[in-house]
Amino acid sequence: MPEQKTSISVLIVDDHEMVRRGARGYLDAQDDIEVVGEASSGDEAVDLVRELVPDVILMDLIMPGMDGVESTRRIRDLSPRSKIVILTSYHEDQHIFPALQAGAVSYLLKDVKAAGLVEAIRRAARGEATLDPQVAERVIREFRGGGPETRSFFTDLTEREFEVLKLIAQGHPNQEIADLLYVSVGTIKGHVSNILSKLQLADRTQAAVYAWREGLVRHD
Repeated sequence: MPEQKTSISVLIVDDHEMVRRGARGYLDAQDDIEVVGEASSGDEAVDLVRELVPDVILMDLIMPGMDGVESTRRIRDLSPRSKIVILTSYHEDQHIFPALQAGAVSYLLKDVKAAGLVEAIRRAARGEATLDPQVAERVIREFRGGGPETRSFFTDLTEREFEVLKLIAQGHPNQEIADLLYVSVGTIKGHVSNILSKLQLADRTQAAVYAWREGLVRHD
C-alpha cells in the first residue's frame, strides 16, 4: 500500500487581510502545503495554535495588541513542535534579535519571492533555518566578535561533527550534508543533535551564528 503524502500545515498571522490573502493564494497552490488558518493578531494566533497545532506559522512582527515577538514566545512554549517563520518589512536589529531569541527559526522580509517563501516554509518544517541575506549579515556582524565571557566548545566536537557544523554554517540542509558526506540523513540528524548539545545551543540558526562568530566559516 503506497505511503500517504503528508502536507505541511501552515497558519498565517498578519493584521493586513491582503497580505494574508496573497500568501494563502500562493501557498494553497502547493501540493505539499495546506493553510489551516489565518489570524489577524497575536492573541488570535495563540488561540489558533492551541486548537490547530500547525507545523509552520508565518508570523508578522508589528500588529495591534500582542506583537509578533511575544506571540512567538508564547507559541513556542505552547507548541514547541510548531516552527515560526517571521515575515516582516522590518530588518533593524531591535526587531531581528528579539524575534530569533523568542524562538523563530527563520526571518524573511516581505520582498521575498514567492518561491523563496515556499522553500523557507518547507525548510522550517524540517527544522532548518532561513535568513534573509540582510538579516544574516546583521546577525553575523553582531555575534562574530563575541564577548569577554565567550568560550569555544569546538574542542568538544568530533572531527565529523566539526565538518557537519561547518556545512550548517554554509547554509546546507540535512539532505545536502548527508549527500556531501556520503551518509544517511538520520546520521546527520544525530550529529546535529550532538552539536547543539555540546555547544549548548537551541537550534541550527544559533549553531550557524556560533560558527560564523568563532571564525569557522568566513566570507569570500
